[in-house]
Formats: sequence, structure tokens, C-alpha cells
Amino acid sequence: MHTSLVIMAAGLGSRFGTGIKQLEPVGLHDEIIMDYSIHDAIQAGFDQIIFIIRKDIEEDFKERIGNRIEEVVKDKEIAIHYCFQALEDLPAGFTCPSTRTKPWGTGQAVLAAKDFIDGPFCVINADDYYGKKAFSMIYDFIQTNTDPDAYCMAGFILKNTLSDNGTVTRGLCQTKGDDLISIVETHDIEKTKEGAQSHGQSIDVNSHVSMNMWGFTPAFLPILEAGFKTFLADPKNHEKGEYLLPILIGDLLKEKRVRVKVLETPDTWFGVTYQEDKPVVEKSFRALIEQGVYPENLYSDI
Repeated sequence: MHTSLVIMAAGLGSRFGTGIKQLEPVGLHDEIIMDYSIHDAIQAGFDQIIFIIRKDIEEDFKERIGNRIEEVVKDKEIAIHYCFQALEDLPAGFTCPSTRTKPWGTGQAVLAAKDFIDGPFCVINADDYYGKKAFSMIYDFIQTNTDPDAYCMAGFILKNTLSDNGTVTRGLCQTKGDDLISIVETHDIEKTKEGAQSHGQSIDVNSHVSMNMWGFTPAFLPILEAGFKTFLADPKNHEKGEYLLPILIGDLLKEKRVRVKVLETPDTWFGVTYQEDKPVVEKSFRALIEQGVYPENLYSDI
């Protein structure tokens, strides 16, 4: 049984413009954000890495990071797998509408990896930097958790996750102690002089938010599959609807079918959502190296 890191890297990155934002170099030696997540996950104890990508970026992906990571772990007991998210990869009885071009969302992405998941697992976005603490907290939780219906989430503070260069989407969380009570996928959140807002409504910048970093048990997979079928059965989702992890988790919480522990991390998120974000991310990694958080040669301490 493995403890898996599942990396969702199939996003189109439309807001970033040209190129594949997940593969943009940001480190001193052309490392990408994913490198730092993989490094931190391996240090935390994860022993399987599952990349979810699109078939059309497979060659670039392996050239840019996949082959290199395989070389890094070749002498270690760490498995590497590639899975492909595709519009036409639907449950039996469903077909993709001919006019559909938008990906089906993060819920479908995780289902692409289901055949390789045989134990507890952590799901992350490829283009987000989460920090070392989040990986160690999630690993410790999923390794010791014995309740199949208990999950966890890295809880970031909203003010630590905003971009100076445009709006972002975040899962705004309501908590009671360290239990997640509800989560609302909130679009177009922007910085303001007073803090943050979305569509004219002010938002508490000290709120917990989800950055799509989850810890799950294998029991989540059949729930995820059943939910996708329900999603596809609704015609209003056929054209542009997205099957998203935060929305599903929110529904499961309302139905009291699962429990989610919020593991608060004080780390500052950063990521490449817009082209203008890249210099800031590069500067942030240089600072972390200067502070001794990471070695200059990233994997030299693995």
C-alpha cells in the first residue's frame, strides 16, 4: 500500500496566456513549482507520485520534469505514474457532447488516477506552491487516520493566497475549531485597499481558504465516481459545468457523510496564475533558498 501524491497538471492555464504554465521555470536551475512540491512530499514520506496530465502535453511534460523526477527517485522506493485526463473519459452510458471543449474539472481529474491509488493520498494543483509544513501535516494525518470517512485539508489564510496581478478563485471555508463546516467555491476574488472582495462583497482576509490540497482515504474514490455520474446526468452541466472537488466536499459535509479536518498552515502561497506572477515567484524561491529552506541544488538533500 502506497501513500500517494496526486498532482493535477492537466489544466489549460488560459489566464496565463501562451505556453503551459505548469512547466514554467521559476527556480535557480530552472526548477518548476512542481519540483518543490515533489521535494517536500518526498521529505514528508510520500512514496508514490501520480501525475495527471493531458495526452497532448505528455512529451513536453516528461522532457521538462517527468524524466528528471524518475532519475531522482530511481534508487529510492518511490513509484512514478502518469494518468491522462480527457474529455471523452466518462463512465459507461455517458458520452461527451460534441460542443464540449472545457475540461470536466478537478473531480474527473482525480478519477483518472484511481487505478494507481491503493492507499491514503494527497491531491494538489501542479501550479501552486504550498510550503513544507502543509505536506508534513497532511502526511501525518492520513498515515494515522483510521476513519475511512475522515479527510483533511490544508487551510491557508486568504490574505496569504491573493495575487497582485488579477482575480483568483478560492474555496472559502467556514470552520468550527479545526473542523470544516462548509466550503464555497468563490470566483473573482481580488485584493483591495481594505482587504479583499468578490463582485463587490467584502471578504475577511483572515478567513481559511482551500487551495485544493486535500488528504483522502481510498474510500473517497467510489464516492467521487458516484458523484460524477450524478453530475453528468444533469443536462445543465453538459456544456460548461465543472465537477469540482470543493463543491463535492461541500455537498458531502451538508449531508454529514464525511468529516474534514482543517490543518492550518501559516505559509504564504504563491503560484503562476498570470504572466506577471512569474517574477514574483522567482524572487520568492530565491528568498527561500537564501533562508536555507531549500538547498541551491534542490534534490541534494533527498
